[in-house]
Amino acid sequence: MIETSMPGWLRIIFKIKHALIAFEKIIAAGSLFLLLLLAIVQIIARNFFDTGFTHVDVISRHLILFIIFMGAALVSEQNRHIKIDVLVPLLDTEQQEKLIRPLLVLCGIISGIFSWYSVGFWLDEWQYAPSNERWSVYLALILPIGFAILSLHLFLLTITGFEHQRVLPQEENSSKPPPCSEIT
Repeated sequence: MIETSMPGWLRIIFKIKHALIAFEKIIAAGSLFLLLLLAIVQIIARNFFDTGFTHVDVISRHLILFIIFMGAALVSEQNRHIKIDVLVPLLDTEQQEKLIRPLLVLCGIISGIFSWYSVGFWLDEWQYAPSNERWSVYLALILPIGFAILSLHLFLLTITGFEHQRVLPQEENSSKPPPCSEIT
């Protein structure tokens, strides 16, 4: 829930963030469904009809990338991504709170750089792809778009912070403790 007491510009950022989350969920779920459907069709075609579709493997590889990029953005939103914390447990909570926003900015910049260079990779792939395989190059657009979406999420998190209290509100009488990775 978006609080009504927050400034208008922050409310707009939260709306953009929630729309982005909804878009990512739809793309991830649709990609997973299509991946499973294509795999089942390919198995049936190979086992029962001794044939198969030649481009299903290429499409499946790209659908996995769609799922990975959308999933990465969604788990970073809830602060449940894979973390390699070597020194962070040695810091107290105040130091960790001071460190989280600069690290989010750094990760956003790195993801933005990856997006920039993956555009160059995509342009090279487009230029040198044979004319009969150009359709598959469109699927490779997930690389620059995925990194750009991840970068956008990380920059939005520097502004809004992790809002899993707002996204997943706990019952007041619930005896379940909050997650231990919770940083507010």
